[in-house]
Amino acid sequence: MSALNLRLPDSIHRHIREIARQDGVSINLFITSAVAEKISALTTEDYIAARAKRARKGAFRKVLDRVPKRKPLPDDEV
Repeated sequence: MSALNLRLPDSIHRHIREIARQDGVSINLFITSAVAEKISALTTEDYIAARAKRARKGAFRKVLDRVPKRKPLPDDEV
């Protein structure tokens, strides 16, 4: 595990401290979770973009063709 010295504006530090306290976690755990969440969001976007490049329209159409034909649920119409 690595240590990181982080400089934050006092206002952000106060927010982090309060939210961490409300969640019952340490500031360290809160920041670790927040960074992991951001990494996940960014890498997911890259993953989806890479998958989209490999996608084949014909294969997608075959999957859609297997969806049963039925009326949409109420409030789910186009």
